[in-house]
Amino acid sequence: MGIIDRQLSEAAMIRLDTLDPAAPLDDLTWLDATIGDARVVAIGESAHYNREFYELRHRLLRYLAERHGFSAYVMETGFTEGRRADAWVLGGEDQLGEVMAHGLTSLMGLWRQLGAHLEWMRGHNATAARPVRFHGVDLGGQNASLLPALDAVLAYLAQADPGFQPDPAVRETAASFAATSAFTAPAALAAYAQLPPEQKNALTAGLTGLAARLKGRRLDHVRHTTAQQYEDALRIACQLITLESAIRAMTSGDVQSAMYNRDAEMADTVEWILRRQDRVVLAAHNGHLQRWPGELPGMDPMTPLGMHLADRLGNDYLVIGTTVGTGQILNSDAAAFQTGTLFAPMQAPRPGSLDALMHASHDGPFAADLRRLSPADAGAVRAATVYRAGLGENYAPISPMDAFDVVVHLPRVTGADPDEAAVACSPEEVREVFSHYKPQ
Repeated sequence: MGIIDRQLSEAAMIRLDTLDPAAPLDDLTWLDATIGDARVVAIGESAHYNREFYELRHRLLRYLAERHGFSAYVMETGFTEGRRADAWVLGGEDQLGEVMAHGLTSLMGLWRQLGAHLEWMRGHNATAARPVRFHGVDLGGQNASLLPALDAVLAYLAQADPGFQPDPAVRETAASFAATSAFTAPAALAAYAQLPPEQKNALTAGLTGLAARLKGRRLDHVRHTTAQQYEDALRIACQLITLESAIRAMTSGDVQSAMYNRDAEMADTVEWILRRQDRVVLAAHNGHLQRWPGELPGMDPMTPLGMHLADRLGNDYLVIGTTVGTGQILNSDAAAFQTGTLFAPMQAPRPGSLDALMHASHDGPFAADLRRLSPADAGAVRAATVYRAGLGENYAPISPMDAFDVVVHLPRVTGADPDEAAVACSPEEVREVFSHYKPQ
């Protein structure tokens, strides 16, 4: 059998009847044996902002919450900002459009499919004995701005440590390179790069001092607030320090170190959540979740979130990766993306890739449990040494049998639907770009 005509056997495929989150869940009962006692079930995506990945995650969360008692949805979006979404799914009075625009970062919340997901969580929580919480896991601030996390830390200190007077220069410097969306993140990083070295060093020292004050004065701070408020603030402070180090690394050309630090911090955040929740669904890009070194074009391999969690949790970490066939993918042309062409046509999977193997096997959505394959099917999977990386037509090296426990294939993916209310609540530059977006 040649590299182009390889395909999985019928026995390897678990067909999925639908991606409709509201449809009956009978086609997902295979998950019962698959997940076992895992505390973290990670669900990947091949690229951001696709309708079908939002729907798949919504559907899987519904199953795992209703049938297995999973009690948190942990998503690749800012931890600090995500507290606003958590308050809403617990019954808060905020407007959903505001939550979608400002309770999620990097445009992750601006889509109708994500809004439907949050609405399901809120409805479920209204009657559930144990609510499903929402947590962001990422550094926040579009991974370019310190202000959301810094302001949260300063607000906590104002309450917990009223006699403390933080140096105003710390926030003034952070405000000089703030980003309000993914569209202004490049300008924010460029502004940081132009800061004098002594100002960067003073910022680093100031942030480190804030984090040290929080850590050292725990008992004093808890007396003025609560243990939960303190733990939230300390986690945000840890992320703040890592975000500043990542910004410094990115602007000096060391993207690898930025990615190393970001994913290790996300792993710490997952562990923080697991001290509060028994079982969680973790949703992020495949490249973060895989148990295999991650690579970006022109960058040496780094250790992703999934490898950290596998090391720390062992069999309590289960990862479902994804592959795709055709459709639309996040546009890798930065200029086109910034002017409203958010998606680009997706070419057929590259021969020899994991996506090509899966796409040749069946013309509908299906799953394959890689741990239960026949020797012939396992050999076909091992022969696939790259997979679609999710930005344009980039492919990344992969060892599927090591990286994933399960792979879900979606034969066609499309751009998610912008939510008018969420876009209307967004910063001006987001409204401007989305005004030019024309779904294909």
